[in-house]
Amino acid sequence: MELHSILCYNDYMSDILIAGKEMPDSVELAESLAKTNRNVMSAAKVDVDFANFEIEGIYGSTWNRSSAISARSFLLNGETKLRELDQYVILFDSKYYASKFELDRTENVSSAVDTMIASYQFLINELTLRLDQRKDPVTVMFLEKSYPSRFELVNSGSRNANIVATSNIVNCAQAAFEALAENFATYVNEKAYLSVVLAKCEHTNDIYDNEAAIGEWIARTMDSVAASKSKQTLKQACTWQKVGGKVSSGFSLFK
Repeated sequence: MELHSILCYNDYMSDILIAGKEMPDSVELAESLAKTNRNVMSAAKVDVDFANFEIEGIYGSTWNRSSAISARSFLLNGETKLRELDQYVILFDSKYYASKFELDRTENVSSAVDTMIASYQFLINELTLRLDQRKDPVTVMFLEKSYPSRFELVNSGSRNANIVATSNIVNCAQAAFEALAENFATYVNEKAYLSVVLAKCEHTNDIYDNEAAIGEWIARTMDSVAASKSKQTLKQACTWQKVGGKVSSGFSLFK
């Protein structure tokens, strides 16, 4: 992408927080968003050195997924580092989690629930409280990178040997994330400051493994939200969008 086309993003001076994948695993997505004239906050592993990243406008904060207090601290650190923070991306990457919870072992259930279910509930609870306190215009995107379960592979008739079905716990967590996102989206009906984007990237999507391209799409979508002159409707907020789909000033969500 040409430099001038990158710089045309984000005329509205927004910064963005990413939760759901820790640095350095989220580096491709974070760098892509930073190139759209945004400062970026990402959850980060404890041993990540951010000295070089901060030159690019990328900041990190640890997030203990089993703790509501840690979720609150992560969000507050984002506000401290990013003066124009009004965009949030809550990411659930099923393929990424499948590499961590490949098998359904009893001894892994508690850790899996903390990592993929409880953590998101803590984060959204704390985010909802914080946004209600601030009442500033904000856009929250729930982005699901889905991956098929055994049942879905059998029913699809797929014979792609490169696709390994997710474990039961990952598939259950993916469904829990969808429910959390959809229920949060209903808040646009009662919170005037809130816009919500539900975005789904299926494993067959051409840009599924290209997080730089996904970051560019996120930026364009967020800019379309900012450009809208009308309040988002409940139906618009509760409709899942295809990641990578055409986004313009006439984005279908906001017609």
